[in-house]
Amino acid sequence: MSGYRSRGVVTFSETDASGRFHYTAALKWAENAEHEIYRAAGVPIVRFPRRVVNATFERPFVDGDEYVVELHVEKLGNTSITYGWRILSGDEVAVTGSHTVIHLGESARPAPLPEKLRDTLQRIAPASTGVGQPAGSHC
Repeated sequence: MSGYRSRGVVTFSETDASGRFHYTAALKWAENAEHEIYRAAGVPIVRFPRRVVNATFERPFVDGDEYVVELHVEKLGNTSITYGWRILSGDEVAVTGSHTVIHLGESARPAPLPEKLRDTLQRIAPASTGVGQPAGSHC
């Protein structure tokens, strides 16, 4: 998968009473990878509320497990971005998902994506989306 990769370690606070990670942790990990891209592009993080979120859980994580988030652009619109992602436990896919965000302008209404963000996203988009060219594992 072309795109952006982010690594992390499951913290105790991300687990539930069963000792396994709480499902919301995976959504936060994907969101954190997305925010790393925004910071690298120099755009404010606060202007991208979620419109759609989807996740499928295949394998559990426990406190101390390492994970890798692979995030890629599925669709790049004028005011929206759809990200696809998967979270790996070693070589095994533990979670797959996607989410769509809308860029809001100063008036809190949908606004065109900033050009510097669009340029960054085009570098990490898989060629098959028609969005841009593959860019390895970072932005």
